[in-house]
Amino acid sequence: MILASELGFDRGLKTLIKSSNFTIHPGHKVGLVGANGCGKSSLFAAFLGQLSIDSGILDMPKAWKIATVKQETPSLSSSALDYVMDGDIEYRQLEAQLEQARSNDDGSEEAYLLNKIDVINGYSLPARASELLHGLGFMQDQLDNSVSSFSGGWRMRLNLAQALISRADLLLLDEPTNHLDLDAVLWLQRWLKRFDGTLVLISHDRDFLDDVIGQILHIEHQKAKLYSGNYTSFERQRAEQLAQQDAMYQKQQREVKHLTSFVDRFRAKATKAKQAQSRLKRLEKLPDLMPAHVDSQFSFSFDNPGYMPYPLLSLEQTDCGYSEDAIILKGVTLNLVPGSRIGLLGRNGAGKSTLIKSLAGELKLQSGTRFCAQELTIGYFSQHQLEQLRMDETAINQIMLAKTDFTELQARNYLGRFGFSGEQALNVINTMSGGEKARLVLALIVLEKPQLLLLDEPTNHLDLEMRQAIVLALQEFAGAIILIAHDRYLLESCVDEFYIVGNGKVDSFDGDIDDYQQWLDDDKKSALAQSKSIDVNVEKVDKKEQRRQQAELRKKAAPLRKQVEKLEKQVEKWQTELETIENELAQPETYEHENKAKLAQLMLKQGKLKPQVETAEEQWMELEEQIEDIMAED
Repeated sequence: MILASELGFDRGLKTLIKSSNFTIHPGHKVGLVGANGCGKSSLFAAFLGQLSIDSGILDMPKAWKIATVKQETPSLSSSALDYVMDGDIEYRQLEAQLEQARSNDDGSEEAYLLNKIDVINGYSLPARASELLHGLGFMQDQLDNSVSSFSGGWRMRLNLAQALISRADLLLLDEPTNHLDLDAVLWLQRWLKRFDGTLVLISHDRDFLDDVIGQILHIEHQKAKLYSGNYTSFERQRAEQLAQQDAMYQKQQREVKHLTSFVDRFRAKATKAKQAQSRLKRLEKLPDLMPAHVDSQFSFSFDNPGYMPYPLLSLEQTDCGYSEDAIILKGVTLNLVPGSRIGLLGRNGAGKSTLIKSLAGELKLQSGTRFCAQELTIGYFSQHQLEQLRMDETAINQIMLAKTDFTELQARNYLGRFGFSGEQALNVINTMSGGEKARLVLALIVLEKPQLLLLDEPTNHLDLEMRQAIVLALQEFAGAIILIAHDRYLLESCVDEFYIVGNGKVDSFDGDIDDYQQWLDDDKKSALAQSKSIDVNVEKVDKKEQRRQQAELRKKAAPLRKQVEKLEKQVEKWQTELETIENELAQPETYEHENKAKLAQLMLKQGKLKPQVETAEEQWMELEEQIEDIMAED
């Protein structure tokens, strides 16, 4: 287990955590939460041994294997599948040792290593790596692509898959959903719930936390405190504690005021001096309580634009794409009116962002009509907007350029609503974090008083408090919203209807996120069945012709059936040999010193037979499928 006792550490001159105590037991799943900059990532670095603690104890099992997601991916020529398999370090080490043993013609060592690979389920590693990649959104034909051929976001998914396959005792995940779409987030939730190791997860997605974790480690006011239950339970417990703390603080302040008043009045009087000194001692002994902070540092809303046209924006039988040869969506018809609150669902690459760009007018339509109301102001948020900020300007200058009638004080007060307090308003944009840039873009959008919001993953890099502020602001927004998000809580809190983007179309979806998860499962099964089926248009034939065709099919399948029979006999033979070997390995005398050579020989045979059986069985199944496909032609 992980035991922290009076734990404390600093970063430079700033104290991040002090005098903190918590215990994380094996197999527990813990969400690590707190404001940006409170020390979450530094605590991860301490778990990894990359950051020395300054006081107290941080005790962790020395034998534990710890996995975390790499932040950078080298431009490698190795395939995506091989790169993910590299995450199982022990397998790769055994694989290298096995190759060396074979080159040395060391049968005993080869048998030993083959058995070790079997023990760690090494033979199933390629299949498990493929499953992870499919779950994270990779297509089958992408698995052999080189790592260097993928973009930055997809490389981060490769890094995540590599961490997940590592068979770690402790898995440390820092915002794993940032580069994922909703489909992959839902899949990752299910995977982490099945994970039987210890998990510490930094996330700002409250629904993701609620679904996966069972404890919350909260960092606030330089203290790390562990709460039982999911994130919703933590919020309830914390609210109760804050209310209690506030009551205690108010009571203490009344006592302080009373004692201070007595001391001020009677300190100089000889007859009351002793009592005054007694009151001073009492003041010194009062516990150091802080006022409860229940309000978020973020407080903003979308101002009423005053004029609300009807309709706001519409697409009529439009084809959306990047050129005539690269049309992504066909025949899209969409009508947006004040009060429209639409969430876009669909697999990664299906065209959700393409639709948003087409609505925003950033992407020229290939056909059809786009109607935009006069005096319509669109608030468009995407990661692309972050790159268009004036990187050499300060936050306050960016606001004053957008709102020329603002004084510096007004700009400062406005930025304060988005968490830019004090000197933070003077920070140059190119020094800001992704979350700070996202907050600044949102501040600029709110400034425009839009009637229509087009939001493409607006909560990436934002912490829980800012996400909650966005939810509250969107709930009060009077205009129309189109929202793409992998944050389930944001979607369920802010939209009234969903549209599915997929197969080149945009269709209304009659359901919620739970229904969408089921739709994904059904769609995957349907696609799998379709990929295995052979579409053949068969004309009606008379019985004589039908019998002739059936005879031809049987003749066509005959060689495959012979191969199946041959494989079946071979597998039976190998299985019998394996049973004999395993019976001998079960005998205690096999492990006596004088039988050392025999043991090595048995393990060598076992190590060779197991992969042979697995390969033969796979070939067997493939042949059976081919026979089924041939007979289905009838």
